[in-house]
Amino acid sequence: MTFFLRITIAAFLSLPFSTSFAVTSKEPLPPIRIAMIDGMSAAFTNAGEAVQRNLQIAIDNINARGGIRLPDGQHPLSLSVFDNKQGVEESLTLLRQVTDQKIPFVVQGNSSAVATALIDAINKHNQRAPDHRVLFLNYSAVDPVLTNEKCSFWHFRFDAHADMRMHVLTEVIKDDSRAKKVYLIGQDYSFGRQVGKSARTMLARKRPDISIVGEDLHPIGKVKDFAPYAAKIKASGADTVITGNWGNDLTLLVKAVKEAGMNVKFYTFYANGLGAPAAIGDAGIGRVRAVAEWHPNVGGKASDDFYQAFRKRYPLAKDDYVHLRMQLMLEMLARAIEQAKTTEAAAVARALENASFSNGFHQALMRAEDHQLLQPLYVSVMQKKGDAGTRFDNEGSGYGFKTERFFESGLTALPSSCKMERH
Repeated sequence: MTFFLRITIAAFLSLPFSTSFAVTSKEPLPPIRIAMIDGMSAAFTNAGEAVQRNLQIAIDNINARGGIRLPDGQHPLSLSVFDNKQGVEESLTLLRQVTDQKIPFVVQGNSSAVATALIDAINKHNQRAPDHRVLFLNYSAVDPVLTNEKCSFWHFRFDAHADMRMHVLTEVIKDDSRAKKVYLIGQDYSFGRQVGKSARTMLARKRPDISIVGEDLHPIGKVKDFAPYAAKIKASGADTVITGNWGNDLTLLVKAVKEAGMNVKFYTFYANGLGAPAAIGDAGIGRVRAVAEWHPNVGGKASDDFYQAFRKRYPLAKDDYVHLRMQLMLEMLARAIEQAKTTEAAAVARALENASFSNGFHQALMRAEDHQLLQPLYVSVMQKKGDAGTRFDNEGSGYGFKTERFFESGLTALPSSCKMERH
């Protein structure tokens, strides 16, 4: 060995350890960003915060497994939250910020009016900017038009739409011989109007003997006192109320009906959380029903483990509103990105089409023709915690929901009129 070579090796070995380690270490790969555009303030703060919790735990679970595997390595997921104050114009302004930042995935759900505007805007953006296209994943906007006339290759819905939910609710009402007079009440926007229309159509076909004794649409998120609406329901003689209300609009409605001393049945989309069980109290036992893709008292070890992992992460009673579909959505997205080997929107969209999901207690399939997720639905009835079938309560209220009817995904699927332009 020459003197020069010995000096060179000795000099290298004498370098500080940190310097020699830096030569072989890798910088962390950039995160795959997801933009949540939804209401995080004002009347629907609690609904937006519930969504954020469900998305974040799903992201944390994926990242704990190492993140998303792409050809250049494993990337973490990250969530950026944009408060649209439940406004359409605010949402479109925020979407421009998202596209300026080149965030490839947008998630939203707590307004069908917002979802409709986002679909139109994303269609136009993706045509203008083919190198930075965006994919829209919808977790709660359930106006059926979004996967029918307004369907888009760039939009996927992970919740059952309003007609699917109403279909299973009216299947239960069909067998309820005590339901004779129905009152319809909802929020005055596309979703609320569709719920009323769907209820009328399906009840006329399934139970023509039922009378619709009243119908109201009220401003979304603006009514502070529902006593006048409760008085109208009482005066109508209704024995059953059907509502798609959510958030504070549902909680304040059921409080007003309770305070008016009525003993009516509620068939709802969302009475199993966000303060509603506590507001209803004993008056809801055996009388209030909700429809969802899952609820904590489904039963079985896999379902119990899923729920208890959420409660361990979010132990406060006020945070106890678990949405399986939101966590399912991100799991399916993660698998689609890995299958596509890219975050490019069109490639991920094609990977999502016909993708299936199974976690040991829930199975779902993304229908390619309209990008509507097909999954089972439960109609559950409110009970006291500890009653048969009600091991868990909701939000520490002392009241929970037990399964009344279970509908396989084949029974919840409805035809679509979508004529999609594919990419």
